[in-house]
Amino acid sequence: MLNHRPVNITADRKTATLQIKWSDGHESLYPFAVLRAACPCAECRGGHANMSAVPDPQVFETPLEDVPATRIKNIEAVGSYAITIEWEDGHHFGIYTWDFLRALCPCPICRTQKD
Repeated sequence: MLNHRPVNITADRKTATLQIKWSDGHESLYPFAVLRAACPCAECRGGHANMSAVPDPQVFETPLEDVPATRIKNIEAVGSYAITIEWEDGHHFGIYTWDFLRALCPCPICRTQKD
């Protein structure tokens, strides 16, 4: 567990990005399509047996188009450890924990650390 916590989360529908400012000063900018491709729910992962606390690196290779499935309708806090995203196509099952989101950070520094 990294213990990094967001100090600010902003969703920008015009640019289709979610920005998180972290307690250690790092900033992550997530395209909505990457968040949807990385959805951590059992339905998107293909069942509970395929669940993982670590995002699949392939989410960066095949981003989805700008369609209802990649447009955020609403974001809600899940306790003090995560957010859940409701997508415009009605999907709303993924719980994005702080550790999962930090591991998903698409910035070049974080992506290099994953390799």
